[in-house]
Amino acid sequence: MKRPKNLQKLCKNCFYLVFETEIHHTITDAKLFSPGDKVAIGASGGKDSTVLASIMKLLNERYNYGLELVLLSIDEGIKGYRDDSLATVKRNQVQYEMALEIISYKELYNWSMDEIVACAGIRSSCTYCGVLRRQALDRGAAKLGINHVVTGHNADDMAETVLMNLLRGDVARLERSTVILTQSDGSPIKRSKPFKYSYQKEIVLYAHYKKLDYFSTECTYAPEAFRGTARELLKALEAVRPSCIMDIIYSGEHLVLAPKKKKVTRKYKNVKEKVVNGEDPSKESQVNPDGSVSLGREFKDGNRCEKCGYLTSNKVCKACVLLAGLELNRPKMGIDGNTAVDGAAKMGKMLEGLSF
Repeated sequence: MKRPKNLQKLCKNCFYLVFETEIHHTITDAKLFSPGDKVAIGASGGKDSTVLASIMKLLNERYNYGLELVLLSIDEGIKGYRDDSLATVKRNQVQYEMALEIISYKELYNWSMDEIVACAGIRSSCTYCGVLRRQALDRGAAKLGINHVVTGHNADDMAETVLMNLLRGDVARLERSTVILTQSDGSPIKRSKPFKYSYQKEIVLYAHYKKLDYFSTECTYAPEAFRGTARELLKALEAVRPSCIMDIIYSGEHLVLAPKKKKVTRKYKNVKEKVVNGEDPSKESQVNPDGSVSLGREFKDGNRCEKCGYLTSNKVCKACVLLAGLELNRPKMGIDGNTAVDGAAKMGKMLEGLSF
């Protein structure tokens, strides 16, 4: 084979060794784990998470990491898609001899993704799912008493994130978009990405040659996401220059933002600042575009949401803001057998089974 990353010619066994060794070096160079750590593997049943579970088990045994590995899955509630992928995860649980914990959106938030899409529309699906999924992973890890979650985000995902932030002008996230290990202040739960330098094509090849059991269907709501636009651009660039994925990651790692200039607000004459009920009116709250409220300078990452107690830099976390908006639009009465609530995935599956 010709290796997609650098066009190196390798036989099957050498490819296995090179691929596994590179991930081992990524883990050891970043010092991701310590002996005795209990680690949750974010398992969706897809190729990335299935290969991640296989590789983590193999490397843990080969190099004596001394880790206790657990599979942690999130059930978003997408009928016709997630129920099938969770069946794959349950088979992986038996194949890799790991414990499995499944956390449901419906149990956590009283909403499934099918219900959210029926209420808010398909174009907003990834916004809701991304926020809720991150919180669900943390809550699942906390429930298991685990402080480290590994996810199957690969080099392509990293490069796409850098491109998305550039295209959206979201410079605030550029500096942390390529970090291999992330953790919020005040939270014991860390997240890491052992596949940071692994190409998606190589992950697929590894899964194919090893004959791993994985679920290959894409989420029904994903094509509407902006990430798809960045992915198409990246694939076009990769066809011309295979190293562009690593080049974009390298650029993201070395981008440093200039310090922000403080805004000076002129005060009206004859207006004296007073402290009313222990609060300084000069330190006003700021309402963000998404509806969340940013507090004064004394509040930093690591505060707790007033509603759910989850970590946030605002009074109310993004998940609670989104869920509050959904509750305002939730239908007061339901109709049995409503296909809109059942979701596009189930409808598509039913249509595929029809014959004309």
